[in-house]
Amino acid sequence: MAGPSPPNNPALGIICIVLGMTAITVNDMLIKLLSDGYPLHQMVFLRSIIAVAFSLGMVQLEGGWKILRTDKPFWHLARGLLLVVSNLSFFAALAVLPLADATALFFVAPLFITLLSIPVLGEKVGIRRISAVLVGFAGVLVMQRPWESGGSDKLVMLLPVLAAFTYALCQILARRLGASAKASAMAAYIQGIFIVVSIGFYVVAGDGRFAAGVENESLRFLLKPWRWPDGNDGLLFLFLGLLSAVIGYSISQAYRLAPPATVAPFEYVAMPLAVLWGWLVWDYLPSMQILGGIVLIMGAGLYVFVRERKRGREQGHQ
Repeated sequence: MAGPSPPNNPALGIICIVLGMTAITVNDMLIKLLSDGYPLHQMVFLRSIIAVAFSLGMVQLEGGWKILRTDKPFWHLARGLLLVVSNLSFFAALAVLPLADATALFFVAPLFITLLSIPVLGEKVGIRRISAVLVGFAGVLVMQRPWESGGSDKLVMLLPVLAAFTYALCQILARRLGASAKASAMAAYIQGIFIVVSIGFYVVAGDGRFAAGVENESLRFLLKPWRWPDGNDGLLFLFLGLLSAVIGYSISQAYRLAPPATVAPFEYVAMPLAVLWGWLVWDYLPSMQILGGIVLIMGAGLYVFVRERKRGREQGHQ
């Protein structure tokens, strides 16, 4: 017997993803601002403690404690760990890269979603969309310039791409799990996994003993010791927690309510916002070469979206 079908509300899914992407860019800006003083796993722990309280409140509104019961614990765990890897990779890159550059590289995620929807969801993707995906990855190459020497900087630029791949897998799983799990429950699972992982980091490296002598800024961001927030930083951590709750719920809801190929292109609203924050906070604007890569990545993703909409209309008229 076939299981329940996922809900289908594309308009609400799009609203949720736009809200989630806006919250993500503000979250990323704050984490980059705080990265000089605090380790990443401390930020993750504090914001997740706040976010899980919000998520459990939403659980009560969407059906009560019973909706936390699941017959797919492994897949929820897998989704949570994928998102942990995605967050750690992206935020570690943020300690070194400008916000707009890291965000642009991360935006191969919708292209990964298109590719992964073939084996995981059984969707059919034609040669035109495959070609668009290749153009998007060409944009990554333009930004990374692997033909130039760069050493560790080139490796740091791969971190947002790793984050994009694991994020894409996470959202594909959200679509599969959305038929039997509420968005608030999925968000609560995610925050719980973040808390467990960050506590593990604290036990192993919370005193900063592995940070001594480390020069790579991304590694130092992961390994520096925990410390009590200074002054108004506590309020920023509180705001990070609220943003994390909004992100976890709205993105889970978006991919629960609509097919990935419909929702994913609207993630690009984060790109101009990342450029805006980078300009306002750090007085940074991307170079022409970086802008060229951004255009290729965004153009490819939007083309995939147009083809998916056209394909959906054609199937609807059959």
